[in-house]
Amino acid sequence: MKSVSRLKVQVLSGILMLLISHLCFAQNAIEALRMWPSPDNTRVVLDLTQEPEYSYFTLSNPERLVIDLANTKGKIDLAKLAKSSNLVKKIRYSTAKDPSSVRVVLELKRKLNTEIFALPPTAPYKNRLVIDLSDQSERTQQVVMSSESSTRDRDIIIAIDAGHGGEDPGSVGRAGTYEKNITLSVSKRLAKLIDAEPGLRAVLIRTGDYYISPNARPDIARKNKADLFVSIHADAFTTPQPKGASVWVLSMGRANSVLGRWMERTERHSELLGGAAEVIQDTASERYLAQALLDMSMDHSLTTSYDISKMVISELKQVTSLHKKLPQAASLAVLTSPDIPSILVEVGFISNPNEEKNLNWNQHRQKLASSVFSAIKQHFRKLPPDGTLWANNARSEKRTHKVRSGESLSLLAQRYKVRISAIKEANNMRNDTVRIGQVLTIPST
Repeated sequence: MKSVSRLKVQVLSGILMLLISHLCFAQNAIEALRMWPSPDNTRVVLDLTQEPEYSYFTLSNPERLVIDLANTKGKIDLAKLAKSSNLVKKIRYSTAKDPSSVRVVLELKRKLNTEIFALPPTAPYKNRLVIDLSDQSERTQQVVMSSESSTRDRDIIIAIDAGHGGEDPGSVGRAGTYEKNITLSVSKRLAKLIDAEPGLRAVLIRTGDYYISPNARPDIARKNKADLFVSIHADAFTTPQPKGASVWVLSMGRANSVLGRWMERTERHSELLGGAAEVIQDTASERYLAQALLDMSMDHSLTTSYDISKMVISELKQVTSLHKKLPQAASLAVLTSPDIPSILVEVGFISNPNEEKNLNWNQHRQKLASSVFSAIKQHFRKLPPDGTLWANNARSEKRTHKVRSGESLSLLAQRYKVRISAIKEANNMRNDTVRIGQVLTIPST
């Protein structure tokens, strides 16, 4: 009997040792902590060796967010973390619930909205626990033009979106180049060129290394009353051979479905329709009018986007090779604004070693920015939006038009937004007949 009892003890001891060994092997660990502050929020990221098992709660007076990580140990010194957020005072450890857990405390400057979620490993990151903090009551907004300044001789607003950012590095080149850094550099150079041109003004969607969701980026452009949305990206592929720049617009299939979703969200009517929304009531009978106005807005946006894309391609081919010689259409979230012409510019393949080297060259980035700027300038010189300084200047200048095959007086009047009688008066015409090759003076009104 004693031998049997001894055997049982040995078996149980062995099982216990295996369990202890397994627990030690499976124990998670915090390997790094990173903070991504932005104008509107702060993202804190814990890098872990394994998928986190966590719980959290908040405390007040003072405001704190407490996160418990089960079966985890802290390997890093939180005191060394740079204090760069205007929402977080300090991040520290506290007494955990049990010896096998770790407790992380975020001391907050005020009461904040909190969202916590885990992310699986994606290069170059391992398992992550993401803490998003935002202050909706004091949300920082981009500078939005007042209604008074937007009605007369206003600037043409170009929203420039640097792709990816923060926790999202985008594509990674073979030499370790992050797409998010390339896109921000080119975007800032483009913004500088635009701001130096009287009558144009740039709005950077992302001004630093932080994350903004693709769906939120067009919203920022809309709040700033943008006339054009340009998203800058760098392409990538699984093999190093593909190279060259390309320009993308929204596909019609996606555009139609997006329009349907916008119509379902009736609270968006006022944002999309501007002054017209004041007389459109949200009833079943009035929705047909709203649908018609949105259809017209979408048609204009898609047509303008395609025209600008062709101009950008024409300019890009002078400074780099092209991957596609015509604008491409795709279902891309950042291009889904039905009221703002939107394009996405892939400045090259970061997965191609030669292009990665070029994209890290300041002079090449400047050439890319200059080519996109040149195309934007050409488009708005030709077709400046009503109420802008450029539109006013165009009206004051003497314009001429050489008649081409298929053109009529009524077509020219529609194109230049003037009356037929005004064109006839400016050219001493007695009838509506025009000849191919005839040079007409186009009046301002």
